Amino acid sequence: MTLFVDSATIQVRAGDGGHGLVAFRREKHVPRGGPSGGDGGRGGDVVVVADPVLATLLDYRYRRHHRADRGRHGGPNQKQGADGDGVVLRVPPGTRVFDDETGELLGDLVAAGERLVVAQGGRGGRGNARFATPTRRAPRHAEPGQPGQARILRLELSLLADIGLVGMPNAGKSSLLRRVSAARPRVAAYPFTTRTPVLGVADLGGGETAVLADIPGLIGGAHRGAGLGHHFLKHISRTRLIVHVVDLSGQGGVDPLEAYLVVRQELAAFDASLSGLPEVVAANKQDLLEARAGLAHFRRELTARGVEEVYPISAVTGQGLEELLAAAGRRLRGSRS
Repeated sequence: MTLFVDSATIQVRAGDGGHGLVAFRREKHVPRGGPSGGDGGRGGDVVVVADPVLATLLDYRYRRHHRADRGRHGGPNQKQGADGDGVVLRVPPGTRVFDDETGELLGDLVAAGERLVVAQGGRGGRGNARFATPTRRAPRHAEPGQPGQARILRLELSLLADIGLVGMPNAGKSSLLRRVSAARPRVAAYPFTTRTPVLGVADLGGGETAVLADIPGLIGGAHRGAGLGHHFLKHISRTRLIVHVVDLSGQGGVDPLEAYLVVRQELAAFDASLSGLPEVVAANKQDLLEARAGLAHFRRELTARGVEEVYPISAVTGQGLEELLAAAGRRLRGSRS
C-alpha cells in the first residue's frame, strides 16, 4: 500500500546561464579576423506538471532538493553554448504550489498535463562578438551568465472529488464507500480506522457517476489539531457536495444530533466557505433498532435547523442507498447550473 502524503516542502534551483566567451579569429588567411566569442546557453527551468498517474506527494518527502542544469559556455567562432536541461517535477492533479517564504500561491494544478514554471533558468551571457561595432572592432569583454532562480516551495495536495463523505469516527463512511464503489477502505469497529482519504467512483443512476472522497473522521477541535481529521479538512474544500454520514444508533456513546453539530462546527471553523457547500445527510445504521427508533426525532431537529434532505440508510444492507445517490446526483446537477 502506498503511503498517502499530501504536503511537502522542497528546494528548487534553476540552472545558471553559461558565460559568453572572449575570442578572436586566428585563421592564417583571415587578416584581422575580429572577435568571435559566442554566447552562453540559457539555464534550464524547473517545471511542475500535473500527472494523473500520481496520487501522493510521497516522492518529495524523501527527495527535497531539485536542480536544473546550467547552460554551457559560449565557444569560439561564435558558437553558442547549449541550453541546460530543465527539471520536471510531477505531482498529482489538485496540487497547489506556494512560495514557502512569501506564502504566495504560484499555481493550482488541476487539469492533467497542466504545467507551471516555478524557477526560471538564467540568461546566457553574450560573447565579445556581440559587442563589435565599426568604432570598437576588438572588444575584449563578454558577459557572465545570469544565475538561475532559486525557491523554497510548499506543495499541498487537495483531492479532486465531487462528493466528500464527512462524519464522526465510526459513522460508517468507509462502509458506505465500499458499498457504492469499488474502493476498499479498511472497515473496523474502532475509531480512526480510516487514516487517509480514500477515493471511489459511484454510479448515481442514469449513466451519471461521481468521485467520492472518504475523509477520516472528525471530532471536536479537529480544526485545531485534535484527532486525525484536521490533516484532511482541506480535501473537502474542492468538493461540490457534502454527504454528512451520521450514526443514528448512538452506540458510540455520542448523541446523533450532537455528532452532526460538532462536525458542522469543525467545518465552519476550518474554512467558513465549507458551510456554504450543498449538503445531504445520511442517517446511517438503519439496520439497527436504535437507529430506526431515533430517526423521527433526528429529522425533526434537523428540519428545525433548516436541513431538509435526510435519507435513512444502512451501509451494511444497502437500504436507502439508491435514494441517497439519486439525491446526490440532483444536488450536483444543481450546483453546475
